[in-house]
Amino acid sequence: MSTPHINATTDAFAPTCLLPGDPLRAKFIAETYLDDAECITDVRNMLGYTGTYQGDRISVMGTGMGMPSCAIYATELVRNYGVKRLIRIGSCGAVQPEVQLNDVIIANNASTDSNMNRQRFGDLDFAACATPRLVQQFLNTADANQQAIAVGHVFSTDSFYDSPESRIEQLQRMGVLAVEMESAALYAIAAQYKVQALCLLTVSDHLLTQEILSSSARQSSFKKMVEFTLSALV
Repeated sequence: MSTPHINATTDAFAPTCLLPGDPLRAKFIAETYLDDAECITDVRNMLGYTGTYQGDRISVMGTGMGMPSCAIYATELVRNYGVKRLIRIGSCGAVQPEVQLNDVIIANNASTDSNMNRQRFGDLDFAACATPRLVQQFLNTADANQQAIAVGHVFSTDSFYDSPESRIEQLQRMGVLAVEMESAALYAIAAQYKVQALCLLTVSDHLLTQEILSSSARQSSFKKMVEFTLSALV
């Protein structure tokens, strides 16, 4: 069985799938952390892999950038390939002064400027939230490892550039920790198809201070987040 965007066989995906935006990061995760990893889909070079981690079968697949792209892959994974847990691992830009570069954030819920969820929810506002059981599972792992982690509200935007300065003030006032581009759509899809979802984000830049991680620092932060995610899942 294949879909317009995934050419894997019916049983190629594990019940749990990690979702980085960059397909090359999916390749890196598979080759670095998974045993017996096999590339199972490569349509438009959006690479997906399945392997095992400490004996547990796990998949990883790129989703591209933004809610429309993420929604395509998440929908096909749960509707056509039986994936039950969608774990986004990505980056974000901080908007609160107490949030620092390299911090890890669990997106407990996500507001958005996109119209996607209103279309999905009959022109009403939808409360896009992570699966509580997954949030608790990841927090328990952080506590066991004495790892600091933030939990809170993120903002999923359709616009990477040219957001008005006033928006940052609004986000701060409402307690939003960071801005990213996928969580709200992923959580709505998980709710619609009754599967689990969680977005784990590293702070790669700060919208207040204009600080930005270097390429090498981004890769180091990403590796730590992947290792934490895998430990929480198994």
